[in-house]
Amino acid sequence: MAMVSKAVIFQVSGYQNSGKTTLVSKIISGLKRNGLSAVTIKHHGHGGKPETPEGKDSSNHIESGAAASIVEGGGRLLLQAEKKSWSLDEQIKIAMQLHPDVVLIEGHKKASYPKALLLRSDEDMYLMEELTNICALFSWEDKLIKHKAADLDTPFFSIHDPIGTDWIIEYLVSESKKRK
Repeated sequence: MAMVSKAVIFQVSGYQNSGKTTLVSKIISGLKRNGLSAVTIKHHGHGGKPETPEGKDSSNHIESGAAASIVEGGGRLLLQAEKKSWSLDEQIKIAMQLHPDVVLIEGHKKASYPKALLLRSDEDMYLMEELTNICALFSWEDKLIKHKAADLDTPFFSIHDPIGTDWIIEYLVSESKKRK
């Protein structure tokens, strides 16, 4: 019987406009360069439902009451699904159906998966105590890095320093190899 590998699940957390999407995009590119596939889950924290393409058949199907609509063309698959709410676990189960090497979660700060935490300013520092399983910290303020780096066991990087992104990519590649 073939051994089924399990994807590495990793979060990128922080408040709005802290650089999560930019960091996730860089991680995805780095994983792809290393031959790994990634599926992303993004928390839409702006209130309301995420936008869908209006006037398209798939959106019309959802508006008519379909629980889900899948569109495929040229190797691209789009899924729209509608219900009152989706737990993170449900979203991860859907992502796992695509058999990725890594599932990257953008947001969902309170979940307990290994995560990188992005700090915009010292006002966000309380998140270091409130959140669990922080593997790496990124800061927009160099003074935070210089002040806190010596006190922490967790790697602490400037958001502008590519070494931090490289560290996460190496971590994910290593974790993925352990699961194969």
